[in-house]
Amino acid sequence: MEGVNFINILKRHKYALLAIPLLVMLLTFVLVRHQPNTYESRARISAGILDGSQQFLNKESLGESKINQQFSNLLQMLQLKAVVDQVSYLLIIHDLTSDTPFKKPSKLMGQLNADARTHAVKVYSEMYKTRQPLSNADKDQAGLILLIKSMGYDFQSLRNKLRIWRVESSDYIDITYESEDPLLTAYVINSLCSEFISYYTASNLQNGSKAIDYLGALLKEKKDALNSKMQELKEFKIKNRVLNLNEQAKSLYGQMADFETRKEITQKDIASTTGALNDIDSRFSTNSHQYIESKLTAINLEIIATQQQAEELNRQYIQSGFDPEIKEKLDSAKSRLTSQINQSTDKVMLNPLTAKDNLLAQKLKLGVDLELAKNSTQSLDQEIAKLNHKFDMLVPNEAVIQAYEEDINVASQEYIEILKKYNQTSMDLNATSKIRQIEIAPPGTLQPSKKMVLVILSGIVAFVIYIVILFVLFYFDDSIKVASELANKTNIPVLGYLPLIRASHLDVKQLWDNTAQKPVSDEFKNLLRSIRFELDMVMYGGRLLGVTSIHPGEGKTLFTISLASAYLMINKRVLVIDGNFNDPAITEITNTKYFIEDYLTGKASFAMTEHKGEVHVLGNRGNDVSVLEINDEQIVRQKLLELKDYFDIIIIETPDLVKMNMAKEWIEVVDRVVGVFESNRSIKRVDEDQIAFLKTLDNKFTGWVLNKVTNERVKVSKKKSFFMKNATA
Repeated sequence: MEGVNFINILKRHKYALLAIPLLVMLLTFVLVRHQPNTYESRARISAGILDGSQQFLNKESLGESKINQQFSNLLQMLQLKAVVDQVSYLLIIHDLTSDTPFKKPSKLMGQLNADARTHAVKVYSEMYKTRQPLSNADKDQAGLILLIKSMGYDFQSLRNKLRIWRVESSDYIDITYESEDPLLTAYVINSLCSEFISYYTASNLQNGSKAIDYLGALLKEKKDALNSKMQELKEFKIKNRVLNLNEQAKSLYGQMADFETRKEITQKDIASTTGALNDIDSRFSTNSHQYIESKLTAINLEIIATQQQAEELNRQYIQSGFDPEIKEKLDSAKSRLTSQINQSTDKVMLNPLTAKDNLLAQKLKLGVDLELAKNSTQSLDQEIAKLNHKFDMLVPNEAVIQAYEEDINVASQEYIEILKKYNQTSMDLNATSKIRQIEIAPPGTLQPSKKMVLVILSGIVAFVIYIVILFVLFYFDDSIKVASELANKTNIPVLGYLPLIRASHLDVKQLWDNTAQKPVSDEFKNLLRSIRFELDMVMYGGRLLGVTSIHPGEGKTLFTISLASAYLMINKRVLVIDGNFNDPAITEITNTKYFIEDYLTGKASFAMTEHKGEVHVLGNRGNDVSVLEINDEQIVRQKLLELKDYFDIIIIETPDLVKMNMAKEWIEVVDRVVGVFESNRSIKRVDEDQIAFLKTLDNKFTGWVLNKVTNERVKVSKKKSFFMKNATA
């Protein structure tokens, strides 16, 4: 239902919906018809991020997110105020110094004299060289800022006409600029590219140099710390006569192991030799021993001397760490000892009863070997003790040296890490992507005219805005427009509705004349018939019908006259009484000569008002009185009862309910009351008291008639069933 109501509103405003956009389009055309043509130039930059020819040091592939981040940074850097300001300086310097400026001088520029121009060029040039922005805090620079703005060369003006984007997923960035001068478009873009590349290169170089300087200082600090630790270790080794602690320990341990091994072998030799001697001795008798010893006394002295010499050489051999030269002397002594033993064996004369020559030789040899082995064991024990003593002396030095070496290792690791970062930063600085402009912007090309687009767009915008305004008004509008809304909001049945009459007045005589020119439509008569029928259903034999309203001007007079004519058409004798003393509109329209004051006071009889075939009217003189002030209520009722004998229906227009006392006096004396409610009016809080009063009348108040309806289009037959349903409810 709400949608239908809004559509009806649009239908009522259909001419405005067409006229207003057309008017706006016409106004837009007048404003833009002299708009100058525009030109556009385009340039292209290679970022060098995806260009393999420039990635010779960085072989690792970049992730998609990393690439997008780098391109986003480049696009934002292209739009930095620091970069665009450089272009602004170049443009204003060009126009101040060139005979062919890009733009017509502004009013402010036209006021500059030669000295002012020279000063402006000097300041702009200085700011351009130092890449500094102008400051509003400085009065002189504030004026120069206004000068740039007046020419349209300020940051915001340039930025609004610049378009910068990455070309799909490529390595390229496109830049376009639009202006009224083809040369200006090319100059702006090429200058922007040049300034951006300079800014980017300088920024990377500055940041890289700072990083390298910092890492270089840190690297020197770590190297000095490493050298200091190494020098401390060196001094400790010199002081404690340590050449190579690990090698020394390893050598000592090896020597100790070697001596232990030789000691074990010697001990085994002693055990085996002792066993062999005991076995040989067991084979000789006591007499044999005496005989042999007596024969070998002389030679044994020589053997003992040679044996002692061999033992001394063996001791020296062990103490020297098994020197090969001493080994040769030891072997020579052993050979001489063996020869002496063999010589002694040849001189011994054994008992002829025994044949033990070989055993005797073996015994002598084993005895010498046993003595040498015992001597070697003592020497080995002494050397092992010396080696253990030396090894024990290395342990304290080992702990100190390990502490020094750990400090050196940590310092070395820190130094290596800083060195890696230093080298990587240097490589990154040298391998930074080289941004270059690969397409120079040519003079701008003429762009299609946007005048027609602006004209059409203005019409569309005006149309949409008008619809939005209507919708907002409709949304917040709580006025009653249809009968169903009135019935729902007041909980009082609605007998019908009447459309808005555009005519200045209604001629009752011509309302039902089919041959006369009709000031109202047939719909009005049909709706009036429907209301007449509804009233007949709820009058229940009553003849006095009061017509009232909440506020003045809601159409009581028109409804009263129209209803009277409708009853006249069904051959009813109809009397209309103008009971609205404050606004006697019926009296003025009908120009009646008969007044209710005269009838109620007895100054005029009914015979004076009786005329057949027409609506009879009793007017009033318009005095500030009420009906009960004219005469007593009982007499008024008696007079009205007399009129019932002559008329089938008596319609009385009462004052509006705002004047509660005057309307209530008439309502007390009538049989039924019908209320007229004006369409497109809201129910205010002050109206709720009057509506509550009407509800207290119960069946005496028949219901509402919605008047001046402008958007009701439902058929009468459908409405009738709805209204009757509400009435019976």
